[in-house]
Amino acid sequence: MRFVDDLYALYKDRLTGDENEAIALVFDILSEQKKEDLIKLIHQMSEDEIKQMLSLYMVELLKARMEKDGLLEQRDHTQNTPYH
Repeated sequence: MRFVDDLYALYKDRLTGDENEAIALVFDILSEQKKEDLIKLIHQMSEDEIKQMLSLYMVELLKARMEKDGLLEQRDHTQNTPYH
């Protein structure tokens, strides 16, 4: 995805390799965007990229629901920031 490529190029010299840093960067950037901006990004994505994006999102939501209902061992949320 070009947006991610551009974002990485802009921030790669500041990233230290911490996964939470990448999560925070994405959340910060997306929090500044309006719905229309996000829809424009989605329109630029290929069908496969859209499916991958939705798959990752839906898997995380499903895992969170399974954790809540005791069907999945709870993850250590101190290690990773929740995505939702």
